[in-house]
Amino acid sequence: MATILNIETATEVCSVNLASNGEVLFGKESPEGLNHSQMLTVFIKEIFEENHFDFTRLDAVAVSKGPGSYTGLRIGVSVAKGICYSLGIPLIAVGTLDLLGKYTARNSEEFVPASVNPDNALFCPMIDARRMEVYTALYNAKGDKIQPVSAKIIDEYSFSEYLNQHPVLFFGNGAQKCKEALTHPNALFSGPLKASARFMIKLTEEKYNKNDFEDVAYFEPFYLKNFIATVPKNKIIQ
Repeated sequence: MATILNIETATEVCSVNLASNGEVLFGKESPEGLNHSQMLTVFIKEIFEENHFDFTRLDAVAVSKGPGSYTGLRIGVSVAKGICYSLGIPLIAVGTLDLLGKYTARNSEEFVPASVNPDNALFCPMIDARRMEVYTALYNAKGDKIQPVSAKIIDEYSFSEYLNQHPVLFFGNGAQKCKEALTHPNALFSGPLKASARFMIKLTEEKYNKNDFEDVAYFEPFYLKNFIATVPKNKIIQ
């Protein structure tokens, strides 16, 4: 039995929970946007202080590794690594699309319409990138990844080879903007819209039991694409 601090900051949600034996003990979450630098450490401190829980009882820290917001990922990973360094405990990393896709597939009864056979369904989490581009992957009903993580520009032909044979659930914060393009009758928009640390719990417990840890010194977030800083067009030269 392990006590794990789970951190999810890859999207607009700042989410933290403390879990033991695969069950949530305490948690805090805010969907207010990319204010992770202000909220994350405060949430962690409040969880421990309000519940009189000693930091030294932690067995590991887990973090959502991306893809997602460049800034959000940097903040989450930096805080997770700092706690691991100070306590000398392992770091666990979970792909953001994995936590969305596997959770939804493994809890399909919450999301698959009654008219659809859940064993034949596929699950496609989408994280908003830009314009009609999303970070995505594809999972079967068991939660196994059948299409790797990639950045895709979505059009009317996207996923057609799967949609012709399976109902596909599209979800995550990038799914709604694809709704007009994906008009196939097997395209279903059902599932969690936002990532959450509560989706990590079973996965991080499994990784802990397998000793599937990261190198705290060298671990970096999975950005998928390089960060490109842009200069505002209305920049004033003095």
